Amino acid sequence: RRQKKTASHAVTELENSKDCSQAVKPLFCPSHPTEELRLFCEQCDQPVCRDCVVDRHRQHPCDFTGNVIHRHGDALRELLKSTQQHMGTLEGVLGQVDDMGSAVRSRAEAVATDICVFASGYVKAIEEHRDRLLKQLEDLKVQKENLLHLQKAQLQQLLLDMRTGVEFTERLLTSGSDLEILITKGVVASRLAKLNSVAYNTHPRVDDGIQFSPHERAGQCCGFEVFGAILNKMVDPARCTLLGEDLHSARQNQLTGFTLLCNDTMGERMGQGGEAVRVTITHRDKRDCAVKPTVCDNGDGTYHISYSPEEPGLYAVCVYMKGQHVQGSPFTLMVRNKFREHRGVFHCCTFCSSGGQKAARCACGGTMPGGYQGCGHGHKGHPGCPHWSCCGQVKESSECLGGPPSDTSQRGLLRTVAL
Repeated sequence: RRQKKTASHAVTELENSKDCSQAVKPLFCPSHPTEELRLFCEQCDQPVCRDCVVDRHRQHPCDFTGNVIHRHGDALRELLKSTQQHMGTLEGVLGQVDDMGSAVRSRAEAVATDICVFASGYVKAIEEHRDRLLKQLEDLKVQKENLLHLQKAQLQQLLLDMRTGVEFTERLLTSGSDLEILITKGVVASRLAKLNSVAYNTHPRVDDGIQFSPHERAGQCCGFEVFGAILNKMVDPARCTLLGEDLHSARQNQLTGFTLLCNDTMGERMGQGGEAVRVTITHRDKRDCAVKPTVCDNGDGTYHISYSPEEPGLYAVCVYMKGQHVQGSPFTLMVRNKFREHRGVFHCCTFCSSGGQKAARCACGGTMPGGYQGCGHGHKGHPGCPHWSCCGQVKESSECLGGPPSDTSQRGLLRTVAL
């Protein structure tokens, strides 16, 4: 009451009030400011005054607020109860979210520790593998240098011996008398011949074929798989070999081939592929007749060369690696005519197998004198065992040597006699 703005307001003690509604200020209708909102329109779901009921809500079901407050209050209480349940659920979920956030942070810290441990171990393994590769490289360099130093010393000694022998011989021939030359000729000639017979390598014993392959698997190091290896082997065409059962022979229009085995300068297997192999197969008599081979890299230091010649005859086969012939190249290839299949029947002699019956017939169509319908295979030069009726070959998987079987008895008889 001391404040000017609230001096005329009605003030009531809340503690002494029996009904809280007495402290509520009455609400007036916005459409009729002098009328208090005492009624409730069920259809429009809003409080109204008496003038509103007479005017705009005339046909609407309306009742006093005190009569409808319990029904609408119960509905609000049900909604409130449901909302409070959701609030409890949300509070529980928020607690779980907070707990999960703490668990995520703890787990992330643990995983970060694992990553650091793994990375440090991996780095240690790589560093150890690096040191091992560098030591291997150093040992390889020292080994090659020692071999080169030894070869150099041997060549220098041989050169010194040859230079001494040449100077002595030249001085003898230019300054020595005839008698002196004749007296020392045998010793000098023997010395020079011995020097000329000394075998020496015209190339360095080792090469600079040292390579690093970063993608090569290098096994385990400190429990980690590491990559990267030093490749020392260098392929030597003179030490490569050609393998194959029918290396020098083939059949017309039949796929055949051979294998190239690559070795290094020390004669050891390469064990890896990637080399450039070139193969040419040309006809000796027909220059325009060439066979296009197919080279397959097996990845283990071997290469399979396959081809199918279309023309029979003699061919020249050349196998190149690094522009040089490999060992055994070039070589000659004899291509024979296409394999001739048997046109007869692989059978036993009908005369023998039938016990000498005249009516027994043979699939080859041959006959014997005296009215015998069967052939005389097994007699007069023929083997007494199963054979091909078309040519007399005794091997079932052999190549046919004769022509197609004849249906005439006379030709069959002539063929039998000729065989």
